[in-house]
Amino acid sequence: MKPKVLIIASNANSIGPNNRRTGTFLPEVAHPYAEFNRAGYQIDFATQSGDTPYLDALFLANDPDNLAFLTGEGWANMQKAAKLSNVDVNQYDAIFIPGGLAPMVDMVEAPELKKVIADTYERGAVVGAVCHGPVSLLNVKLSDGSYLVNGKNIASFTTAEEDNYARPDVSFDLQSALTAQGAIFHAAELWSANSIADGRVVTGQNPASAKGVAEKMIAILEA
Repeated sequence: MKPKVLIIASNANSIGPNNRRTGTFLPEVAHPYAEFNRAGYQIDFATQSGDTPYLDALFLANDPDNLAFLTGEGWANMQKAAKLSNVDVNQYDAIFIPGGLAPMVDMVEAPELKKVIADTYERGAVVGAVCHGPVSLLNVKLSDGSYLVNGKNIASFTTAEEDNYARPDVSFDLQSALTAQGAIFHAAELWSANSIADGRVVTGQNPASAKGVAEKMIAILEA
């Protein structure tokens, strides 16, 4: 049996005091989808509300994997995302949370999502997230009361990248928040590919890191 991956996307479509339009950043879902698909995995989608997620960065549609996602089964299936509470997440060997600014809206304080992530990790499955997606790992507490990210090597969108991207739109700094909960944060050069695996937690810094996150998740699942 090939592994099964559940991609959990945000439902948000605006952020900040000026209602900046946002969603899931296209390559951060399309590139991992392409890697999981090439590996022959079953890929399903869920959101917290069960509503269709929004996509951001459609201007990048000329990238081959992005275009294949938009015109193939990827986007068609993402539009039919299940409501997370209706999904038996125990069936999945891995969960993956793509970024875009959207997760900064509805994945900071999300009790059901936090429980899903904690349960997934504690039963021995793989947890992956990229760019702003690791905000989903914030406030995730394990059964011993510790934060999931405490003592783990983690990457996410960095303070320096946010300063040059969406600082006025976000309510807090993701790198600082992860570090405050004990993450050992790894920041590479701005916008460079940077993905890191620590046990069964795989994270990436930015859109360029999405492919690497999926590759590392696959390596763990195939080991």
